[in-house]
Amino acid sequence: MRWLLFLALAAACAARAQAPGANVVDVPPWFSETLLDLREDVREAAAEGKRLMVYFGQDGCPYCKELMVVNFSQQRIVEKARRGFVAIAINIWGDREVTWTDGASTSEKEFARRLKVQFTPTVLFLDEQGGIALRVNGYYPPHRFEAALDYVSARMERRIPFADYLKTALREAASEQLHDQPFFMQPPYDLRRGRGGAKPLAVLFETRSCAACDELHREGFKRSEVLAQLARFDVARLALDSPLELTTPGGAKMRAADWARELKIVYAPSIVFFDRRGREVFRIEAYLRPFHLSGSFEYVSNGAYAREPSFQRYLQAKAERMRARGKAVDLWK
Repeated sequence: MRWLLFLALAAACAARAQAPGANVVDVPPWFSETLLDLREDVREAAAEGKRLMVYFGQDGCPYCKELMVVNFSQQRIVEKARRGFVAIAINIWGDREVTWTDGASTSEKEFARRLKVQFTPTVLFLDEQGGIALRVNGYYPPHRFEAALDYVSARMERRIPFADYLKTALREAASEQLHDQPFFMQPPYDLRRGRGGAKPLAVLFETRSCAACDELHREGFKRSEVLAQLARFDVARLALDSPLELTTPGGAKMRAADWARELKIVYAPSIVFFDRRGREVFRIEAYLRPFHLSGSFEYVSNGAYAREPSFQRYLQAKAERMRARGKAVDLWK
């Protein structure tokens, strides 16, 4: 087996050496190079008293770069990650063979598709049995990512949902009030779809003292391209802890806080999209800049989610069309 591992590592190093420079997102040197048999990786991590952290990324991804350059440049985060986890990287467009914990083997890109990875970075934290202790869909700023590391390394998933843990673990310098927008629906909230002329629905979940929520209102909801997409939706804004009674798209009557818990909302702000028939078709669960924010609304409003299941491929095609028309594309703006 050692010679197989040697060949695999040599191939990985060669691939890195040949990769183009400008848009490459390199992982830190303390990430492990393995044969990507996650059953074995889980066992080896457990033998060291650690858990497995699986990072899904791609070159040219500004959020992946932010994770690597910003989060993983902070000593406290790096120390916690190295002390509590064995970290491996998956390229969502890659061809290396990956064996999942159920024994099924496939390429990296098929593996990412099977796990429905829609945002990069996505990070899976696996427990000692290979179960998913926590899944982080998209980029978390340093303080939130550190909270995720603390939560998983302390085996907190056995005692408290991550969303509830964040309420007490984080205190951000942010507004104590929720922000209102003229395009928000007003209560009482009957979110059922299916009536004649019904628009698709976007449900925004927020909390007070949320810096990312402040930024969404300050920047994202001010952009003309975002506002143009918002006009194509009914938009409901709910506080994660709200006792407000509502009717869900499926017709159930419950409190907003209970519905958020049922939907397993763990990040604020999160946006859950429902089609004109009231079916959930997409969601945003991480920090997004305006290009990806408007792209998310467009992905649902024009029905592209039904034709192209990969949001990443949809965004790539959108960016290519814009460049072909002579428009500059900055994914971070």
